[in-house]
Parts: sequence; structure tokens; C-alpha cells
Amino acid sequence: MSSLETLLETVSTELGQVLQAKGWQLALAESCTGGMVAQAITAIAGSSAWFDRGFVTYSNEAKVDMLGVPQALIQAHGAVSEPVAQAMATGALKYSLARMSASVTGIAGPSGGSLEKPVGTVCFAWAISVDSAQPAKLVVETRHFEGGRAAIRQQAASHVLTGLLKLVKASPQA
Repeated sequence: MSSLETLLETVSTELGQVLQAKGWQLALAESCTGGMVAQAITAIAGSSAWFDRGFVTYSNEAKVDMLGVPQALIQAHGAVSEPVAQAMATGALKYSLARMSASVTGIAGPSGGSLEKPVGTVCFAWAISVDSAQPAKLVVETRHFEGGRAAIRQQAASHVLTGLLKLVKASPQA
């Protein structure tokens, strides 16, 4: 097992323990990671107690159809943007039974980058909600990762999980 696989397993296990203790469910909205985060979570025995569902919304159409991301938002900011990541996380809450969600959208390469958004640009959002109507807490962030396609995707998956763990630990029980 690689050090990254070990990290993903360790963080996923701890995340599951905290979510289960709170009685919360998790939903994911993944684009550039293509389900890698959900795979790390579902590799943990018993994750069905705290993982509700994952949306792999690789195309813009999938983001619109499955998560309710407004097409105008994608046109105005691009699929790889903080506003779209925020809408993805909000949509994951809306279309699931989850109390917490995370989203990831980025440019893993080797092509697709630009001067404004080079390869390795990844946008994230993490949300917690009392109900599915609107997140009570929302964190949005853009990171720039180095390396090839696999390395960028792996770093993004790790960042999603560590962000979830940090946010859930800092949140009150109720």
C-alpha cells in the first residue's frame, strides 16, 4: 500500500468515526477525481453507516442535471471555479440525505489548462447543513497541485478528505 493510500484510508476511517458519532451522513460531488474520494470512503468497512452517496459529475451537463448547477454559472465562471464548486456542494446536499458534503472540480491535465487556470488548478467546497435547503456553513478554496494527472487527482482526493475531517471536527454536535 502506498503512503497516499495509507493516508486516504487513515483519514477516511477517522472521518467515518466522527460522522457516525454525530449521526451525520456524507455526500460527495466529484469531477476531476472521478469517484476517487468515494472509492477511498467505501473501502472502509461499515462506511454505509455514514456515507449516503457520491455524484461523479465529470461533464458540465452532469453538473447541471444531477446537482442543479446553473448553466449560466458554468458559462460565467467555467466549470473549474469556486462558484461552481460551491453549487456542486450545495447540490449534493439538496439531492441526498446528507448533512455534510464536499465537491471537487479541477484540471488534472495533461491538457485543458490555460494561463488563467493552469493544469493542477482544483476548486473545492465543503458544506454542512441543518436541512437540505441551504448550507449553514460553507468553505470554498482553490489549490494548485504539481505533477502529472494521477498525482494531481490523488492530491485533490486527499485534500477533499482532510478538509472534510477538519470541518466536521470543528462543527458542533447538533
